[in-house]
Amino acid sequence: MIYLDNAATTRPCPEAVAAMTNALTENWGNPSATHGIGRSAKTLLENSRTAVLSALGTKSGTLVFTSGGTEADNLALKGTAELMKHQGRHIISSMAEHEAILNSLKALKAAGWEITLLKPDSLGRIAPESVAEALREDTVLVSLMLVNNETGGINDIAAVKNLLHQRKSAALLHTDLVQGFCKLSVSPKSLGADLISLSSHKIGGPKGVGALWMRDGLRLPAILHGGGQEQNIRSGTEAMPAIAGFAAAAAARHAEGDPEPHYRALRALLAENLPEAVLIGRDGAGCAGHICCLSYPGARAEVLQNWLDSRGICVSRGSACAKGRRSHVLEAMALPAGVIDGALRVSFGYDTVEADVLAFCNEVQAAKSRFFK
Repeated sequence: MIYLDNAATTRPCPEAVAAMTNALTENWGNPSATHGIGRSAKTLLENSRTAVLSALGTKSGTLVFTSGGTEADNLALKGTAELMKHQGRHIISSMAEHEAILNSLKALKAAGWEITLLKPDSLGRIAPESVAEALREDTVLVSLMLVNNETGGINDIAAVKNLLHQRKSAALLHTDLVQGFCKLSVSPKSLGADLISLSSHKIGGPKGVGALWMRDGLRLPAILHGGGQEQNIRSGTEAMPAIAGFAAAAAARHAEGDPEPHYRALRALLAENLPEAVLIGRDGAGCAGHICCLSYPGARAEVLQNWLDSRGICVSRGSACAKGRRSHVLEAMALPAGVIDGALRVSFGYDTVEADVLAFCNEVQAAKSRFFK
């Protein structure tokens, strides 16, 4: 099997599997318990928090473990709305965000919030100038992902922060870093974000765990009430095997150094071997190296995907959360219908090699005479 759907999920790395096994079979205590086994689990919890913070490039701020990126996004948006509701009720985001953001915003809109969704450019990015035009005195939150999960387009989050500073806006800045964490060399300081969402299973960790980072001095109200775990923001006994696996994967990726040159080389190899494909951001400028959105107008993406699957190659038609629906991101970019319907997402992971990309390209070329008009 050749796996090229790493934007959907990644193969659990050996370090994560070992850490989870240890937390299940050896260090299995409740971190809230005060006896020796509990204290040992508490140490594991805090060491895991430190490891994720280190991989994020910071020692400051508050890191709250969640059940994944979706919960982190929900906590960021709904928690900020509750915190800031007396200062304003306007939020800025984009039409190209993940469903976790868009559906959270729908819920807030139903509760009386005003939502401005900005239109993306040809790479799926949002221009800082668009944020400037939408910014109002009652804007209390701007939420934009760093890396678009379907196109790989990179938003200039630091420029948006500078804009908010120049305009003396009280709005908080949230970024969904799920597709950028441990893939791009960024940090809370370089981004300037107040809130950052993370996910474990995109970096070789287990599913069912993520985190929300909050800058120093910022504290969101609790969304889960109970025993006061996770700084009394997300109560409930911590999922220690998953958290330990997340931390181990983050530490492993961090130790490997910057993977972007490797991803960019793989992206360039794909572009070179599929010259006739419509490739979003063909020259790679403005896009992350690990996500490639390509299309053969006239072909049906589901047919090509099924062909590749029969040949042992795994790719997707877009976001896994879309479940076969037409891409709302590509539609927001106003791409031709033929391009949207023929689009595939190829995404690289920590264990992707050149031979994987070449095998994919060879199978696509072989499929052209069978399925392409």
